[in-house]
Amino acid sequence: MTGRLLLDLTHTSHTRARTGIQRVVRALHRELGDAALAVTFDPYLGGWRPLEAWEQANLGSEAPAGKRGAQWPWTARLRGRWRRATGHAVALPEAAQGFLTAELFSPAVGANLPRATPRVAVFHDAIALRFPELSPAGTVARFPGYLHELLTFDGIAAVSEDSRAALVDYWRWLGAAQTPPVVAIPLGVDPVAPAASTGPAALPVVLSVGTLEGRKNHAALLEACEQLWARGEKFQLRLAGAVQAQTGRAALARLRTLQAAGRPLRYDGPLADAALAAAYAECAFTVYPSIAEGFGLPVIESLAHGRPCVCSARGALGELSLLGGCVPLASVDASSLAAAIAELLASPAERARLAADAQARKFKRWNEYARELTTWMRTLRRAS
Repeated sequence: MTGRLLLDLTHTSHTRARTGIQRVVRALHRELGDAALAVTFDPYLGGWRPLEAWEQANLGSEAPAGKRGAQWPWTARLRGRWRRATGHAVALPEAAQGFLTAELFSPAVGANLPRATPRVAVFHDAIALRFPELSPAGTVARFPGYLHELLTFDGIAAVSEDSRAALVDYWRWLGAAQTPPVVAIPLGVDPVAPAASTGPAALPVVLSVGTLEGRKNHAALLEACEQLWARGEKFQLRLAGAVQAQTGRAALARLRTLQAAGRPLRYDGPLADAALAAAYAECAFTVYPSIAEGFGLPVIESLAHGRPCVCSARGALGELSLLGGCVPLASVDASSLAAAIAELLASPAERARLAADAQARKFKRWNEYARELTTWMRTLRRAS
C-alpha cells in the first residue's frame, strides 16, 4: 500500500473540549505522526480537505474548553464557500492507506465518507441506546443512523469487549445481513511522570474525574459524600470535568448547594493535562461513579498514577477492574459509594495495598494502541 492513512479530525480539530472521544482522537493524531494525514469534512466547502494551520493550532492547544460543539470562525466559513463556488477545492491524495475515524461523526460525514480503503471506525459505546434517558437528546436521535452507517465500513475497532458485544448485538437485532468484522482493541494511557512530593494534605482528597452528565452519576456521588460529611467524616471531594448542558444541570445545582453550605467540595471544571496529572498525584484515591462506559479512561488513568479507584463492577468498567487496584461495586448507588469511600478513608493500609496492585499492572501506552489498531487495519480486505 502507498500513501498515508487518512485520519478524521472533523470535530476534534474544531473544539478544545477534552471528552473521552477527543482524547482518543488527539492521542491517535499524536502517535501516528507523519504516517497519517489529518483531514476534515468542511461543510462550507462541501468536501474533505487536509487541516489548515488554525485547525492544527486547536489540536496543539493545552487550554481545555467546556463546550463540546465545533467552532468555525467566519473567515473559514467564507473561505470554504469561496472554494466551493470557484472550484478551488483542495483534493485529498488519491493514494491512501485507508481511512480511520474515532469520532461520533455527523450525518454529513456519514454521507460523504472518503473512498480510501480499508475504512475503519473506532466504536466507543452504545450508551445512547441503552440509557437514552441519561444521554443528550441529539445523540439519542443521531445514534441509530450512525450505527447503520457503520455497516458500510470495512472494520470496526471497539474500545472494549462490552462495546464490541453491544454493537454486534444491535446489528443482530436489526437483522443486518452483512456486517463488517468487529474486534475489541482496548485504549491506551499516557506515561506517568514521577510526581513531586507535595506533603500531607490538610484533608484526604477524594478525586472524581469526568464530565458532569447524567450517566456519570455525580448525583449519587454527591449524595454519598453528604451522608459521610453529615456523620463527621473528614475529607475533601474534588471534581474535575466539564458540564453537559442537558443532563448535568441537576448535579451542578446540587454541587453548588453543598458548596454554599460549607462542605469541603472543590469543582475545577475541565483541566489541562498537567493540572489533571497534578490532581491525580495529590489525591488519596479516586471515585468514578459512572453507570455505564465504553471504556473508562479516568479509571485506567487513576491506576496508572498509582491511585486506587472505586467504580462499577459491570460492563467495560468491570473489565478494567479485574486486574487489581479497584474497589468494584455491584451497584453505584449513594449508599454503596458511601460505604466504599468510608472504608478507604478509614484504612490507609487498604489504600496502600490497592495502590501496590495498581502499580504492579502493565498499562498499554497510546503508541502501542495506535500500532495495534493500524496493524489490524492492514489485515482487512481492501475494497476493489
